[in-house]
Amino acid sequence: MSSKAAPIQAHSPISSRHGSLEDYRTLFVWMLLPMLLIQLGISMDYWGDFTDNTWAVHVHYWCATLWYGFLIIQPWLATHRRMALHRTLGMVGFFIAGGVGLGALGMMHRDLVYVQMATDDPVRFGPFKPELFYGIAVVEILMVVLFSLAVIMAIVRRKQLEEHVWWLVSTVFIIMMPAVGRGVQNVFIMAQAEQWPDIDLGPALWVSQGLIIAVTLTLAQRYGKLRHPATFCALAINGLAIFVSEIGGVVWVQSLLTAMIKG
Repeated sequence: MSSKAAPIQAHSPISSRHGSLEDYRTLFVWMLLPMLLIQLGISMDYWGDFTDNTWAVHVHYWCATLWYGFLIIQPWLATHRRMALHRTLGMVGFFIAGGVGLGALGMMHRDLVYVQMATDDPVRFGPFKPELFYGIAVVEILMVVLFSLAVIMAIVRRKQLEEHVWWLVSTVFIIMMPAVGRGVQNVFIMAQAEQWPDIDLGPALWVSQGLIIAVTLTLAQRYGKLRHPATFCALAINGLAIFVSEIGGVVWVQSLLTAMIKG
Protein backbone atom coordinates (compact mmCIF):
# COMPACT_ATOMS: atom_id res chain seq x y z
CA MET A 1 0.00 0.00 0.00
CA SER A 2 1.39 3.40 -0.96
CA SER A 3 1.87 5.96 1.80
CA LYS A 4 1.76 8.87 -0.61
CA ALA A 5 -1.18 11.18 -0.18
CA ALA A 6 -3.02 12.55 -3.19
CA PRO A 7 -1.78 15.99 -4.14
CA ILE A 8 -3.94 18.92 -3.08
CA GLN A 9 -4.66 21.51 -5.74
CA ALA A 10 -4.66 24.53 -3.48
CA HIS A 11 -4.65 26.93 -6.37
CA SER A 12 -8.12 26.07 -7.68
CA PRO A 13 -10.99 26.03 -5.13
CA ILE A 14 -13.54 25.67 -7.94
CA SER A 15 -13.84 22.13 -9.15
CA SER A 16 -14.46 21.31 -12.79
CA ARG A 17 -14.03 18.24 -14.91
CA HIS A 18 -13.45 20.45 -17.93
CA GLY A 19 -11.08 23.38 -18.22
CA SER A 20 -9.04 25.17 -15.61
CA LEU A 21 -8.47 28.66 -14.33
CA GLU A 22 -5.59 29.03 -16.75
CA ASP A 23 -8.07 28.84 -19.62
CA TYR A 24 -9.51 32.15 -18.42
CA ARG A 25 -6.25 33.97 -17.81
CA THR A 26 -6.98 36.52 -20.54
CA LEU A 27 -10.74 36.75 -19.93
CA PHE A 28 -10.36 40.07 -18.11
CA VAL A 29 -8.88 41.54 -21.30
CA TRP A 30 -11.83 40.34 -23.36
CA MET A 31 -14.20 41.88 -20.80
CA LEU A 32 -12.68 45.29 -21.49
CA LEU A 33 -14.34 45.25 -24.94
CA PRO A 34 -17.99 45.27 -23.79
CA MET A 35 -17.11 47.81 -21.09
CA LEU A 36 -15.68 50.09 -23.77
CA LEU A 37 -18.72 49.59 -26.03
CA ILE A 38 -21.28 50.44 -23.38
CA GLN A 39 -19.35 53.48 -22.15
CA LEU A 40 -18.97 54.83 -25.68
CA GLY A 41 -22.63 54.10 -26.37
CA ILE A 42 -24.09 55.75 -23.31
CA SER A 43 -21.61 58.62 -22.88
CA MET A 44 -23.54 61.21 -24.90
CA ASP A 45 -26.91 60.42 -23.29
CA TYR A 46 -25.59 60.15 -19.73
CA TRP A 47 -22.82 62.73 -19.51
CA GLY A 48 -24.42 65.09 -22.01
CA ASP A 49 -27.56 65.33 -19.86
CA PHE A 50 -25.87 64.68 -16.53
CA THR A 51 -27.62 67.41 -14.51
CA ASP A 52 -31.02 66.55 -16.01
CA ASN A 53 -30.84 62.82 -15.26
CA THR A 54 -33.05 61.46 -12.52
CA TRP A 55 -31.69 59.75 -9.42
CA ALA A 56 -32.85 56.39 -10.81
CA VAL A 57 -30.77 56.94 -13.95
CA HIS A 58 -27.65 57.73 -11.90
CA VAL A 59 -28.12 54.64 -9.72
CA HIS A 60 -28.63 52.38 -12.73
CA TYR A 61 -25.67 53.79 -14.65
CA TRP A 62 -23.21 53.37 -11.79
CA CYS A 63 -24.50 49.93 -10.77
CA ALA A 64 -24.14 48.73 -14.37
CA THR A 65 -20.67 50.28 -14.65
CA LEU A 66 -19.60 48.64 -11.40
CA TRP A 67 -20.97 45.30 -12.62
CA TYR A 68 -18.94 45.48 -15.83
CA GLY A 69 -15.90 46.46 -13.78
CA PHE A 70 -16.62 43.52 -11.49
CA LEU A 71 -16.51 41.14 -14.47
CA ILE A 72 -13.13 42.57 -15.44
CA ILE A 73 -11.42 42.37 -12.05
CA GLN A 74 -12.85 39.01 -10.92
CA PRO A 75 -11.25 36.87 -13.66
CA TRP A 76 -7.95 38.63 -13.06
CA LEU A 77 -8.08 37.92 -9.32
CA ALA A 78 -9.04 34.27 -9.83
CA THR A 79 -6.26 33.61 -12.33
CA HIS A 80 -3.62 35.44 -10.28
CA ARG A 81 -4.15 33.44 -7.10
CA ARG A 82 -6.11 36.11 -5.20
CA MET A 83 -8.97 33.78 -4.33
CA ALA A 84 -9.71 35.21 -0.88
CA LEU A 85 -10.31 38.64 -2.36
CA HIS A 86 -12.12 37.06 -5.31
CA ARG A 87 -14.62 35.41 -2.95
CA THR A 88 -15.13 38.58 -0.91
CA LEU A 89 -15.75 40.69 -3.99
CA GLY A 90 -18.03 37.95 -5.29
CA MET A 91 -20.44 38.52 -2.42
CA VAL A 92 -20.31 42.27 -2.99
CA GLY A 93 -20.76 41.73 -6.72
CA PHE A 94 -24.02 39.88 -6.35
CA PHE A 95 -25.31 42.82 -4.31
CA ILE A 96 -24.35 45.08 -7.24
CA ALA A 97 -26.15 42.73 -9.63
CA GLY A 98 -29.31 43.25 -7.61
CA GLY A 99 -28.84 46.98 -8.03
CA VAL A 100 -28.52 46.58 -11.80
CA GLY A 101 -31.77 44.63 -12.07
CA LEU A 102 -33.83 46.66 -9.63
CA GLY A 103 -32.43 49.90 -11.01
CA ALA A 104 -33.54 48.95 -14.52
CA LEU A 105 -37.03 48.05 -13.31
CA GLY A 106 -37.18 51.31 -11.39
CA MET A 107 -36.82 53.25 -14.64
CA MET A 108 -39.63 51.47 -16.48
CA HIS A 109 -42.09 54.32 -15.92
CA ARG A 110 -39.79 56.65 -17.87
CA ASP A 111 -40.52 54.67 -21.03
CA LEU A 112 -44.25 55.30 -20.63
CA VAL A 113 -43.60 58.99 -19.97
CA TYR A 114 -41.79 59.08 -23.31
CA VAL A 115 -44.76 57.33 -24.91
CA GLN A 116 -47.01 60.19 -23.86
CA MET A 117 -44.49 62.85 -24.86
CA ALA A 118 -43.96 61.28 -28.28
CA THR A 119 -47.73 61.12 -28.76
CA ASP A 120 -48.21 64.77 -27.80
CA ASP A 121 -45.26 66.16 -29.77
CA PRO A 122 -44.40 63.81 -32.68
CA VAL A 123 -42.27 66.39 -34.52
CA ARG A 124 -39.98 66.85 -31.53
CA PHE A 125 -39.51 63.09 -31.12
CA GLY A 126 -39.20 62.40 -34.83
CA PRO A 127 -38.30 58.72 -35.39
CA PHE A 128 -38.95 57.89 -31.73
CA LYS A 129 -42.54 56.70 -32.02
CA PRO A 130 -44.73 55.64 -29.06
CA GLU A 131 -44.53 51.99 -30.11
CA LEU A 132 -40.73 52.14 -29.91
CA PHE A 133 -40.87 53.08 -26.24
CA TYR A 134 -43.48 50.42 -25.49
CA GLY A 135 -41.23 47.86 -27.17
CA ILE A 136 -38.17 49.07 -25.27
CA ALA A 137 -40.04 48.56 -22.01
CA VAL A 138 -40.88 44.96 -22.96
CA VAL A 139 -37.33 44.15 -24.02
CA GLU A 140 -35.85 45.74 -20.88
CA ILE A 141 -38.15 43.71 -18.64
CA LEU A 142 -37.07 40.52 -20.42
CA MET A 143 -33.44 41.60 -20.12
CA VAL A 144 -33.79 41.96 -16.36
CA VAL A 145 -35.42 38.51 -16.14
CA LEU A 146 -32.62 36.86 -18.15
CA PHE A 147 -29.92 38.85 -16.36
CA SER A 148 -31.32 37.70 -13.00
CA LEU A 149 -31.54 34.10 -14.23
CA ALA A 150 -27.90 34.19 -15.35
CA VAL A 151 -26.73 35.57 -12.00
CA ILE A 152 -28.73 32.94 -10.11
CA MET A 153 -27.33 30.17 -12.31
CA ALA A 154 -23.80 31.47 -11.69
CA ILE A 155 -24.45 31.17 -7.94
CA VAL A 156 -26.02 27.72 -8.23
CA ARG A 157 -23.14 26.49 -10.44
CA ARG A 158 -20.40 28.30 -8.51
CA LYS A 159 -18.47 25.05 -7.92
CA GLN A 160 -18.44 24.20 -11.62
CA LEU A 161 -15.82 26.48 -13.10
CA GLU A 162 -16.95 26.71 -16.72
CA GLU A 163 -20.62 27.02 -15.81
CA HIS A 164 -19.96 29.66 -13.16
CA VAL A 165 -17.79 31.72 -15.50
CA TRP A 166 -19.96 31.59 -18.58
CA TRP A 167 -23.24 32.39 -16.84
CA LEU A 168 -21.59 35.50 -15.42
CA VAL A 169 -20.03 36.47 -18.74
CA SER A 170 -23.41 36.13 -20.46
CA THR A 171 -24.86 38.89 -18.26
CA VAL A 172 -22.63 41.34 -20.11
CA PHE A 173 -24.25 40.58 -23.47
CA ILE A 174 -27.78 40.26 -22.11
CA ILE A 175 -27.92 43.89 -20.97
CA MET A 176 -25.74 45.64 -23.58
CA MET A 177 -28.52 46.71 -25.94
CA PRO A 178 -29.79 49.92 -24.26
CA ALA A 179 -26.33 51.51 -24.05
CA VAL A 180 -24.94 50.33 -27.39
CA GLY A 181 -28.26 50.98 -29.13
CA ARG A 182 -28.30 54.59 -27.97
CA GLY A 183 -24.75 55.16 -29.12
CA VAL A 184 -25.34 53.77 -32.60
CA GLN A 185 -28.65 55.57 -33.03
CA ASN A 186 -27.02 58.88 -32.05
CA VAL A 187 -24.47 58.41 -34.82
CA PHE A 188 -27.24 57.70 -37.35
CA ILE A 189 -29.25 60.72 -36.16
CA MET A 190 -26.27 63.06 -36.51
CA ALA A 191 -25.60 61.71 -39.99
CA GLN A 192 -29.23 62.39 -41.01
CA ALA A 193 -29.84 65.54 -38.97
CA GLU A 194 -31.03 67.54 -41.98
CA GLN A 195 -33.81 65.02 -42.60
CA TRP A 196 -35.37 65.35 -39.13
CA PRO A 197 -38.01 64.21 -38.27
CA ASP A 198 -38.05 61.77 -41.22
CA ILE A 199 -35.19 59.60 -40.02
CA ASP A 200 -35.15 55.82 -40.27
CA LEU A 201 -33.61 54.22 -37.16
CA GLY A 202 -34.12 50.68 -38.45
CA PRO A 203 -30.57 50.35 -39.82
CA ALA A 204 -29.15 51.66 -36.54
CA LEU A 205 -30.97 48.91 -34.66
CA TRP A 206 -29.63 46.24 -37.00
CA VAL A 207 -26.09 47.59 -36.64
CA SER A 208 -26.19 47.78 -32.83
CA GLN A 209 -27.72 44.34 -32.40
CA GLY A 210 -25.45 42.86 -35.04
CA LEU A 211 -22.45 44.24 -33.16
CA ILE A 212 -23.58 42.78 -29.83
CA ILE A 213 -24.38 39.41 -31.39
CA ALA A 214 -21.01 39.36 -33.16
CA VAL A 215 -19.13 40.04 -29.92
CA THR A 216 -21.21 37.41 -28.11
CA LEU A 217 -20.45 34.76 -30.74
CA THR A 218 -16.77 35.70 -30.81
CA LEU A 219 -16.33 35.10 -27.09
CA ALA A 220 -18.59 32.04 -27.14
CA GLN A 221 -16.42 30.55 -29.87
CA ARG A 222 -13.27 31.54 -27.98
CA TYR A 223 -14.37 29.65 -24.87
CA GLY A 224 -16.26 26.80 -26.55
CA LYS A 225 -19.71 27.95 -25.42
CA LEU A 226 -21.59 28.37 -28.69
CA ARG A 227 -24.22 25.82 -27.58
CA HIS A 228 -24.42 26.87 -23.96
CA PRO A 229 -27.85 27.91 -22.58
CA ALA A 230 -26.40 31.23 -21.43
CA THR A 231 -25.27 31.96 -24.98
CA PHE A 232 -28.75 31.15 -26.26
CA CYS A 233 -30.24 33.58 -23.72
CA ALA A 234 -27.93 36.39 -24.85
CA LEU A 235 -28.56 35.73 -28.55
CA ALA A 236 -32.32 35.42 -28.08
CA ILE A 237 -32.80 38.71 -26.26
CA ASN A 238 -30.59 40.62 -28.68
CA GLY A 239 -32.30 39.07 -31.67
CA LEU A 240 -35.71 39.91 -30.21
CA ALA A 241 -34.63 43.53 -29.68
CA ILE A 242 -34.39 43.98 -33.45
CA PHE A 243 -38.19 43.84 -33.54
CA VAL A 244 -38.70 46.26 -30.67
CA SER A 245 -41.09 48.57 -32.58
CA GLU A 246 -43.19 45.65 -33.84
CA ILE A 247 -43.50 44.34 -30.28
CA GLY A 248 -44.44 47.78 -28.98
CA GLY A 249 -47.08 48.14 -31.67
CA VAL A 250 -49.18 45.26 -30.30
CA VAL A 251 -52.24 46.78 -28.67
CA TRP A 252 -52.58 44.29 -25.82
CA VAL A 253 -48.90 44.77 -24.95
CA GLN A 254 -49.47 48.51 -24.72
CA SER A 255 -52.53 48.00 -22.51
CA LEU A 256 -50.70 45.57 -20.23
CA LEU A 257 -47.73 47.89 -19.76
CA THR A 258 -49.97 50.88 -19.09
CA ALA A 259 -51.89 48.90 -16.47
CA MET A 260 -48.78 47.50 -14.76
CA ILE A 261 -46.32 50.39 -14.76
CA LYS A 262 -47.38 53.41 -12.76
CA GLY A 263 -45.33 56.42 -11.70
